[in-house]
Amino acid sequence: MSMSFSGVSLPSSASRPPSDLCFTAYQFSFGAPANFFHSGPGGRVVLHGGPHHFCRKFCGLKRWILENLHSQHHKRKIGPTNEYKSIKNEVKDHLTDHSYSTLSHEDSTCASADSNDRTTKITLQLEESSLPSSKPHDSVTGPTTSLESPSIPQTHSSEFLIEGGAEASLCIAVIGATGELARGKIFPALFALYYSGFLPENVSIFGYSRKDMTDEDLRSMIASTLTCRIDHQENCGNKMDVFLSRTHYINGGYDNREGMSKLNVLMQQFEGKSEANRIFYLSVPQEALINVACSIADNAQTLKGWNRVIVEKPFGFDVLSSHRLTQSLLSKFEEKQIYRIDHLLGRNLIENLTVLRFANLVFEPLWSRTYIRNVQVILSEDLGVQAGKYFDGYGIIRDVVHSHILQTIALLAMEPPISLNGEDIRNEKAKLLRSVRKLEPSDVILGQYKGSTKDEVDVYTNSLTPTYFAAALYIDNARWDGVPFLIKAGMGLIQHRVEIRIQFRHVPGNLYRERMGHNIDRATNELILRDTPDEAILVRVNNKIPGLGLQLDSPELNLLYKDKYNVEVPDSYEHLLLDVIDGDNHLFLRSDELAAAWNILTPVLNEIDKKNIAPELYQLGGRGPVGAYYLWAKHGVPWAED
Repeated sequence: MSMSFSGVSLPSSASRPPSDLCFTAYQFSFGAPANFFHSGPGGRVVLHGGPHHFCRKFCGLKRWILENLHSQHHKRKIGPTNEYKSIKNEVKDHLTDHSYSTLSHEDSTCASADSNDRTTKITLQLEESSLPSSKPHDSVTGPTTSLESPSIPQTHSSEFLIEGGAEASLCIAVIGATGELARGKIFPALFALYYSGFLPENVSIFGYSRKDMTDEDLRSMIASTLTCRIDHQENCGNKMDVFLSRTHYINGGYDNREGMSKLNVLMQQFEGKSEANRIFYLSVPQEALINVACSIADNAQTLKGWNRVIVEKPFGFDVLSSHRLTQSLLSKFEEKQIYRIDHLLGRNLIENLTVLRFANLVFEPLWSRTYIRNVQVILSEDLGVQAGKYFDGYGIIRDVVHSHILQTIALLAMEPPISLNGEDIRNEKAKLLRSVRKLEPSDVILGQYKGSTKDEVDVYTNSLTPTYFAAALYIDNARWDGVPFLIKAGMGLIQHRVEIRIQFRHVPGNLYRERMGHNIDRATNELILRDTPDEAILVRVNNKIPGLGLQLDSPELNLLYKDKYNVEVPDSYEHLLLDVIDGDNHLFLRSDELAAAWNILTPVLNEIDKKNIAPELYQLGGRGPVGAYYLWAKHGVPWAED
């Protein structure tokens, strides 16, 4: 049996403390209630009660326990580092400066003992943290008095700081390093982060593929894609050379298990003995994803830090294949290790959604069915986008709607999370997606673009894969009941356009109705969040036209980013890769979000597979299928001009 006081255990066989103590652990004649003592785990006796009671009754006992522990601890042969001494002195000075000056003599003595208690506990923890063999003190659960000190503040890069002040290493492996995505987006994004100082100094980059290449071949391949920030341009060439020197190549061959073992050995050579963290970016085809992921899990994970795996979309082709993929990943990795990336979610527009909602009183009270008439999410790609892969069964639903569009709606319409923690945000997104009504074919318009010549039309005559998707979603909860969320996403349209339009209801009993012209719908207030072509926040309001008459107009108050902010906007891959490094997962799909999104779209996908829905043809470079105009009219929403 042992006796425990606020996390410090005293063996019952310990020698009797000096007689001058106020009270001892063996004297129970002070009349304390019986419930002050509780049998804890491991046969310990836990003392309960308020802090002032303990100060008055057991100050001597505490001092004796701590002095004994402290004297035993200093018999260790391993001394602290200079950095540790500095931290210890700072902690002592901080606690000494905050002593209480208004206590009575008895309370002052106890407060001093309490301060020494806290100082000693922090000292012990700091000293033992530098010893590999040291174990943490036992903690006491339940309503006991806590003497723990406040935690030392952490810096932004605290994930890379290890005990003793050394910096943890970071290895980033790009699997599929010779692919178009890796060459055009991933390596340039990594260099941009390195150039701007967002990667740790001891970072190593590894390219992995099946091609027979050398380190120099890889460096030569990616060098032409690297650029420095427009607003920096300092030491660009030098930093580029250093970055390329940290880039290495692994020929994985056709056996990924053997290839990942070679990758693991090479990473260990650069990591040394310090704490090591690893990121694996899986830029591979869907059919190779499970094999590659399992090979990484079994042969290339570090045991000296965290491992994170980035998975590119599509996350399966339907609900069944997605479920199998998820189960395979979760059999090898924890959910917190998996980052399902959609580069469109790294745009500033998406990150700004929660800021606009929760940091502005002018918007948050209006964010419900009471004031909002409809919400439109529009994403149109122009002629410059190649959509050939869509006709192999991929389609715009799996590519854009499943992740980007539904995630945008989830962030826009979710309930306020309890914090900005990634899991708290993802909890609310998952709840929102589960509240979305399953799509009915009658609320969906599909389209497929036709080429400008007869030859181009003939190539895809037998394909039913859509390149255009328009739909009306409804969210069955108290906040959004009856409000249509209208989606318009298409390829090969007249212009590249990405925006969210939130249209408010009419003013009840509007006195100026007759002064607004023939189209009253054009006179409703509207909030427009635009990402492309020019990033902006626009608010449409009703205003009197200057002059002697009384005519109203609906101009837009605009915040145009290029005029207001003279900064270089980072690429979305830079944003998302930095989030992975920092462990911020709120813009990445969790497994339950993934399943909820598939449930919404499965009825429509099933109808397409059964060939019960045929996409309407539209002209390449046009405005999309005519049916979308009628869908908007069906739900009482004016068409947003292209």
